[in-house]
Amino acid sequence: MKYYLLVLLALCLLPLTTRAQKAPIDTTRGRYYRPVFRQVQVRHDVEFAHVTTILGLPQTLYMDVYEPVGDTVRRRPLVVLAHEGGFLTGTRDDAVMTALCTRLARLGYVTATIDYRLYFFPFDTVGIGRAAIRATQDMRAAVRFFRHDAATARRFRVHPQYVFVGGSSAGGFMALQTGYLNKLSEVPAYLDIAALGGLEGNGGNAGYSSRPRGVVNLCGALARASWLEAGDPPLCSVHGTRDGLVPYAKGTIGAQLPAQLVYGSGALRLRANAVGVPNVLRRLRGAGHVPYSFEPTYIDSAFFAVRDFLRPLLGPGAPGPLLAAALTPRREAQVTALLLPRRIGLQVPPAPVLVWQPNLLKAAPDSVRQPAPVAPEATGAAAPPK
Repeated sequence: MKYYLLVLLALCLLPLTTRAQKAPIDTTRGRYYRPVFRQVQVRHDVEFAHVTTILGLPQTLYMDVYEPVGDTVRRRPLVVLAHEGGFLTGTRDDAVMTALCTRLARLGYVTATIDYRLYFFPFDTVGIGRAAIRATQDMRAAVRFFRHDAATARRFRVHPQYVFVGGSSAGGFMALQTGYLNKLSEVPAYLDIAALGGLEGNGGNAGYSSRPRGVVNLCGALARASWLEAGDPPLCSVHGTRDGLVPYAKGTIGAQLPAQLVYGSGALRLRANAVGVPNVLRRLRGAGHVPYSFEPTYIDSAFFAVRDFLRPLLGPGAPGPLLAAALTPRREAQVTALLLPRRIGLQVPPAPVLVWQPNLLKAAPDSVRQPAPVAPEATGAAAPPK
């Protein structure tokens, strides 16, 4: 009888042993996953582009750049974020942008919250479509700015192959277009993209790529799901299932504009799955538009989803291995569980400092797509940052 009990116990433990053997070795001591930096410094009013407004007047665009204090890594991943406001209102220092930039910087990222051109006329579908193009040009200008800096002064010590873009609501539209609107033929003729300065615009640092390593979409949408194609950057979406302004799935926005058909996060997940683009969707069940702007617990949900999406991408491939080269280990590396995106509940964490352990997050995500690994050259990735 004892023999059979021992055999049964061995069979039960076998899957755990197999998983432990396949788990990656992490030498970063939790970097990019838990807040290893206590303080964050902010460089305010960093000039990054010169553009022309809807009235034909010159405008200088600024950003605030967040960096972890005491960080010695030579080349670091970057997240560029854009605020909400319907292309009419909002500032780069709003509460959501400040919270996300600060919390990601404490993990080890360089983060930036940017200005972009506001206002549109006439107040119709054409006007708002052109405003979205102008704003997307500004986000692309910010990406080019950092890549130019990485190739010259290295003021911000950013790795040019690990630049991510994201945004909330209107900023989500911008991030999605930055990642997936990459052909002139895809732009509707009525927007007159040539008159706007093309996809890249004229914000400066021409010749540098604006292609991101990944896209973070918070309550945004695309005018065409078909813009998302095989080989495009990975996508992370966070969206309320009862969003009454930007539809969670396929629907219309701007009933008085007239209405414009768009594809929200749920529809984009289906498209990404169909074409093999790695993607994660964090459903905020029963929540409306940008709920994290009003309820603090939703900020935790958005932050954890973004954190768990970004970290596996910090290496070649999609998704890539952990970024083990970030720090030189001072002690023997410990084997840990593979950090894949996981579903986060809407509860406040029990402690202000996250404990990095495999069972921190209990459940699987609402939707995770994990296709076969893609070669680095297919995603524009290079060797991991050092």
